[in-house]
Amino acid sequence: MTSMRALRQNSSNGPEDLHLITDAPVPSPGPGEILVKVTAAGVNFADVMQTRGTYEGGPRAPYVAGFEAVGEVVALGEGVTTPDVGDHVLGTGGGAFAEYMVMSAAGIVPVPAGWADEQAPGLILNWATALAALKPLGRLAAGDTVLVNAAAGGVGQAAVRMAKHYGATVIATASPAKHDLVRGLGADHVFDYREDLPAWLTSGVDLVLESVGGEAFVKSLAAAKRVTGRVVVYGVAGGEAALTNRDLNFRHQIHLIGLHLGVLIEHAPGIFANLLDELRALIAAGVCAPGTPTVYDLADGPKALAELEARATVGKLVLRP
Repeated sequence: MTSMRALRQNSSNGPEDLHLITDAPVPSPGPGEILVKVTAAGVNFADVMQTRGTYEGGPRAPYVAGFEAVGEVVALGEGVTTPDVGDHVLGTGGGAFAEYMVMSAAGIVPVPAGWADEQAPGLILNWATALAALKPLGRLAAGDTVLVNAAAGGVGQAAVRMAKHYGATVIATASPAKHDLVRGLGADHVFDYREDLPAWLTSGVDLVLESVGGEAFVKSLAAAKRVTGRVVVYGVAGGEAALTNRDLNFRHQIHLIGLHLGVLIEHAPGIFANLLDELRALIAAGVCAPGTPTVYDLADGPKALAELEARATVGKLVLRP
């Protein structure tokens, strides 16, 4: 096969200009790479940002969209000895919203035993991001109080489950329709992300996981304990927010930590390897369990991204080629 179905972004006008094509060339794996027949592609807010040209370092249109997928290994590039052809793996790379994609062999993980391929997207980007924010960067300890913003999303749900497992008190924000879901994950208190947090939360949180941006970022800074509080920032879904050195000196005496999983993998591979080891332990303990993603056909990818952008979704979204 030399051509395939794929979703191509033709401009920076957003998901409305993401279109299904049938003549995209099937990529070939280079040295250190594998070719995967995609069975499930994960949808992330970064995909939405890329369609609008606002993702730092993202592709420029036209491009085949998507960067997270699960699939069956069908070919190995030069120098690759593992995985084997026929294995089912999860990984990242450009052009995931397609029937075939290329991944780096060094960055893939096997689909856990007992998991369907459609349940595996998010294991790296969502669960590993949440774990990095909680543990090596956020330095979570039993008895800490954690504020998880966007708690109904893929990273947020993983963070709530893991934080409770590690013995934290979890405060979460989400839209009102999603509060019962977040409570069901173990959150101790749930609030509307659009409202001000209650006064008792001011300067009372040991760790904040912040991915919303805008006004939520300002609220996150105010919620963190003075001097010892940590705020881990891993997203800007709601827009940018400014912070000055004067703010950190006189208003928000906190630990502010930036997290981008791709940068962590590249610059701190040892930390990432430890994250994967811990995820295996969490899978074995049943904390990291296969979820129930919302599955769309590949042709409905634009709809999936539009609904994600509109905050009309819950949990992980997956495209089926």
